[in-house]
Amino acid sequence: MKRLIFFGVLLIITSCATEKLNFSPLSNNFYSDSKGSDSDRGVKKGFDINIKENVNASEISNLISTFPQFKNAALNEEITSLKYSLQNYLYAIDANNLSGKNRALKSFEKSYKKVQKLRQNLNKDDNDVLNRYLVRLKTNITVIEDSLKGN
Repeated sequence: MKRLIFFGVLLIITSCATEKLNFSPLSNNFYSDSKGSDSDRGVKKGFDINIKENVNASEISNLISTFPQFKNAALNEEITSLKYSLQNYLYAIDANNLSGKNRALKSFEKSYKKVQKLRQNLNKDDNDVLNRYLVRLKTNITVIEDSLKGN
């Protein structure tokens, strides 16, 4: 029951319309709460990536918000889980939380594999659309991970 309520709230939050596109993966309120003051940033050790200005993170955020709905309810539920994992991934990177990033990445991979199994029941057009989204997500995550490892 808690899971159903959680996904319901998550669906309502992600389906709300906005007047302009927000290319940032995080809102300003979350950023200021998790990051702390400007003087703390130099003290923290972690990722050397500015998630607010990263093109790949922005594209992931946009893909999350524009992900299509399908007729298969189980697939839609797993896509919701996948999107939640991606949001946690971006939040963890922004907060320099290595364990949170790894946990979100594993959750993403688990959901990704389930989506791959569930997409076999889709028609060709829906399958192609879903494939485009999944490829773009994986590509952007790979680029971010490579830039993190390169630091």
